Amino acid sequence: MFRRYAIYVTPEGLLGQRGAEWLGWDMAQAGAVPHPDVQDLDVAKITKRPRKYGFHGTIKPPLVLANGTSIGELKSTATSLTNHLAPVTLAGLGVSRIGGFLALTPLGDTNALAAMAALVVKGLDAFRSPATPEEMDRRRQSSLSTSQERNLTQWGYPYVMDEFRFHITLTGPLKDAEEIAPILSAHFAPVLPEPYVIDHLTLAGEDSDGMFHSISRLPLRG
Repeated sequence: MFRRYAIYVTPEGLLGQRGAEWLGWDMAQAGAVPHPDVQDLDVAKITKRPRKYGFHGTIKPPLVLANGTSIGELKSTATSLTNHLAPVTLAGLGVSRIGGFLALTPLGDTNALAAMAALVVKGLDAFRSPATPEEMDRRRQSSLSTSQERNLTQWGYPYVMDEFRFHITLTGPLKDAEEIAPILSAHFAPVLPEPYVIDHLTLAGEDSDGMFHSISRLPLRG
């Protein structure tokens, strides 16, 4: 049914609802939703690139299942893992520029979040089919650092472990990110929790159209 799988942080409640509306895709309901009407801003246009992934922060990047593994085994192992991982509390979230795009990023200390993400990456790596040479070459077009190259070789993705930077992508690349950032901050401010508690992860799957769906909620019970 799905061609790739990932482990995400997926905000719930009012933040999750507003995020789904912003991107135009609701992962939990597996359907498109109307964008908000923001004056002087084409929300559909600037969110086209991240829309298919849904409103999420990546913990275990999308993977193709390795030969000899199944979605049932992945779900079971992920559940066992999260049963032993503790919830993570962040001071909050705020709008930041990352390269050329805008995202929600953590406020305050992120060491616990990074440690949790590293355990998930390691704990589920046996389910990851090795990246193809074409995928490796595509990643290397971004002029990877030594650390990022090491992660790509070992974990199939450059931005994990010591290169992990949690973020919830809100736009594609922008030429006027600095001008749009205050608009986004105002849009999300009423629903940004302080603190922000991550008490579950989500197993997500990518369908044949490239859209990600929520498959299973994985509470952090440690």
